[in-house]
Amino acid sequence: MSALRAVVFDTDGVLLDSARLHAAAWKTAFDSCLDAWAASGNGRQPPFDADREYRQWVDGKPRLDGARSFLNYRGIDLPTGGPDSAPGDEEIWAVAARKETEFVLTLEAGTVEAFTDVAPALARLRAHGVCCAAVSASRHARPLLGSASLLGYFDTVVDGTDAAKLGLAGKPDPALFLEAAVRLGVDAGRCAVVEDALAGVEAGRRGHFGLVIGLDRAMSPATARALRERGADLVAAELLTVADLVCGAGP
Repeated sequence: MSALRAVVFDTDGVLLDSARLHAAAWKTAFDSCLDAWAASGNGRQPPFDADREYRQWVDGKPRLDGARSFLNYRGIDLPTGGPDSAPGDEEIWAVAARKETEFVLTLEAGTVEAFTDVAPALARLRAHGVCCAAVSASRHARPLLGSASLLGYFDTVVDGTDAAKLGLAGKPDPALFLEAAVRLGVDAGRCAVVEDALAGVEAGRRGHFGLVIGLDRAMSPATARALRERGADLVAAELLTVADLVCGAGP
């Protein structure tokens, strides 16, 4: 393994305890859509599984891609609609808009916390001269990182606003991660990627990053296996382990 000079972190579920909030917002949106689909005479389906189906079809992807991915999996054929679609059940964009509305309501009701291992791990990396970037498909990432007092640890942040402005494809395409590496001035081969989402791990592998680390905070054998199958070189349970590994491999 080449000496690692930088680490690119996913945000939701890796740095911030926000993946569960995204999953809950998606459940509200998808269950409403499934109910409407059944009411139209298409047959009733099981509710959205906010653990298994969220990880498999939605986690890490831009909202529209996540909505389309799950609905296609369930065989639900809706028109695409457009970015101005109101929250609802009749279009893919409308389902995505309902999710956004639910997530914003959740944010307004309380703060999103960083995991307790994040600040110590980031401080250790910076003390060893390792550059750090935060990446997210969400437009909320930058303000949430700020509210969690984490922005100062990062040399750059690439979020959903940047993706829209630059036309960057969402995960499992590696465009977001590669943009972070470019901003850091470090070749992807000398960067580690840390991800908890299957699509994100796949993106790290597709981008030919020097080390792809799957983060499984729940230490689930099934999750760890899935992360490895998508391309993780190794799976860790917390970020201090990641920091120790990178600092030991770095210059």
